[in-house]
Amino acid sequence: MKHGFDNEKYLKTQSEHIKERIAKFGNKLYLELGGKLFDDHHASRVLPGFEPDSKLRMFAQLKDQAEIIIVISAEDIERNKVRQDLGITYDMDVLRLRDEFMKRGFMVGSVVVTHYNGQKSADAYRQKLEHLGIPVYYHYLIDGYPTNVSLIASDEGFGKNEYVKTSRPLVIVTAPGPGSGKMAVCLSQLYNEHQRGVTAGYAKFETFPVWSLPLKHAVNIAYEAATADLNDVNMIDPFHLEAYGKTAINYNRDIEIFPVLNALFEGIYGENPYKSPTDMGVNMVGFCISDDAICTEASRQEIIRRYFTALGHFAEGADNESEVNKIKLLMKQARISPEYRRAVVAARARQDTSEKPASAIELNDGTLITAESGDLLGSSSALLLNALKHLAGIDHDVKLIPQSLIEPIQHTKTDYLRSHNPRLHTDEVLVALSVLSPNDENSRKALEKLKELRGCEMHSTEMLGEVDRKIFKKLGVGLTCDPSKKRPSGFVTPKDKRKAE
Repeated sequence: MKHGFDNEKYLKTQSEHIKERIAKFGNKLYLELGGKLFDDHHASRVLPGFEPDSKLRMFAQLKDQAEIIIVISAEDIERNKVRQDLGITYDMDVLRLRDEFMKRGFMVGSVVVTHYNGQKSADAYRQKLEHLGIPVYYHYLIDGYPTNVSLIASDEGFGKNEYVKTSRPLVIVTAPGPGSGKMAVCLSQLYNEHQRGVTAGYAKFETFPVWSLPLKHAVNIAYEAATADLNDVNMIDPFHLEAYGKTAINYNRDIEIFPVLNALFEGIYGENPYKSPTDMGVNMVGFCISDDAICTEASRQEIIRRYFTALGHFAEGADNESEVNKIKLLMKQARISPEYRRAVVAARARQDTSEKPASAIELNDGTLITAESGDLLGSSSALLLNALKHLAGIDHDVKLIPQSLIEPIQHTKTDYLRSHNPRLHTDEVLVALSVLSPNDENSRKALEKLKELRGCEMHSTEMLGEVDRKIFKKLGVGLTCDPSKKRPSGFVTPKDKRKAE
């Protein structure tokens, strides 16, 4: 992979700014963490060179002063919201995050359930966590939030929320994903700390949108695509423009909540130390981009990936046509289409020629490799073998896995495991190669090239199963798939076009 981001510069620059902000507010700072503290795969995709655990590495030097609050929305518990990059629900991810933080020596103080309105699923979840010895607090829905400032900053607003007990100077407030209510938790704590005679500060650590990049920069558009289900909108920060005469980029929810924060700070300190939502942040990521062209291209690919992901959910029956349509508009803003993705064009061309499901991968040097489904292998499994052979310099006609080995596996799948699909999945292909590798040089050479698939872009003309999707994710391959069931209006496949003709 070509890097367009200087990760070491980022760690140094970002940590310095956070330390400065902690010092500004004395010995109690609530730091809202936008995005993910680790496993930040979106950032690593749109900023090649950004390490998914960069934030965690930065905070490690402060862990003796810090504690973590994990926030989850009762609404997300109720609807079993899934974290798409990991395939697990938010309520399960809270426990995973807690375990991961604690393994790294961080103190996890409590869990806050926001948007609480008597949901039984939230009650059951709280009971489950408390049985595990985890303190849990409820923060309630507030009528008119975020505009009804007089109600919010009162005993019937933030004052109604359960006060979260903390013991360390730096309180990092994080969540499994966006829309969980992290900022509201921080603001509620500021109000309730003040009621108890404690002066506390607030700051925001969020990677996206990147305030120092243009509004329509591909990196910022990719953030909108990533949060299309929340209908987040990037905007020019009007408060920053008025205060400093300079353009800075923020997003609608931060801009909408700023008057609330302003009123709260004025009530607590007599004045607001921040003149704009952008002032609240400590994000220095835009100053660590070392190659804008590389990051722009990576972000364009991410926008298209988000589009195909939304299409796939729609095909599976999700009510998300508005999300699909929003990402279509974002692609227009970025001046791209699905066909901008070279693997899409190559896979569809292979399908048109073979009249079979096909897959294509663009390797890091720009080489395109394609494959189609056959009797023994699905197109994605065949593609994996073709790509590895190319990278290892093995002749295309060489059969890495002999038919004599594939057929017994198929027999087990269909006759004993009752599978309707006899073709080998990608995980089965890799196991077969591993079995052969001690005595077969080609299999060994092919396996050694797996690491070179990281950062490659792939497309399939059919929806791949969960097993195959997970394998390519673990390999670091950016995968997209054409939907194969229900489609939004206006979506036409190459096969549909041939029928129409």
